[in-house]
Amino acid sequence: MDGDLQAVSDSELVARIRQRDRSALAALYDRYARSVYSLVLSIVRDRSAAEDIVQELFVQLWQYPDLYDAGRGAFAPWFLRMARNRAIDVLRRRQRDRRLQERLSRVEWWDPDDPDEWTMLGEEATRVRQALAELESEQRQVLELAYFGGLTQREIAERLGIPLGTVKTRVRTALRRLADVLAGEREPWTDTR
Repeated sequence: MDGDLQAVSDSELVARIRQRDRSALAALYDRYARSVYSLVLSIVRDRSAAEDIVQELFVQLWQYPDLYDAGRGAFAPWFLRMARNRAIDVLRRRQRDRRLQERLSRVEWWDPDDPDEWTMLGEEATRVRQALAELESEQRQVLELAYFGGLTQREIAERLGIPLGTVKTRVRTALRRLADVLAGEREPWTDTR
């Protein structure tokens, strides 16, 4: 950390971030990245996910520094609370994704010509297929490669020639939309995310 920023308060650093001072963001990163990472890792128990969350939080701070209001409290507890909340969101999303993956795996082997399978899975399979059809083509493509093609996200990125982060975002967004549709929260064509 720059020697001149070591003595600067967190609130002042955030004020400097509002003025687009990258060194202020770097100073806050140096102060809190390790603590945030440790907290998040203790919740999600996945190093890669913890690293992603830390990165996302600091990007969010850069993009939306006005989210922090010094009048409502100190920066460190606020930022750690954001990290905790984000980690819990990841856990909830994983749980929802696992349930969806179970449903998708049942559809994968579904044979519409088999009357026994039709009886057992018909309505649910139809809903999943309709929900898949409503996804944007890029999102549907990564899900099909992952769940029906058996590829890892890294393999999908290599095959499609796109960054791994883009694949992760598309999978996450697609799974969220599918889960919402299958849970009946909204019709797929009204999703604005």
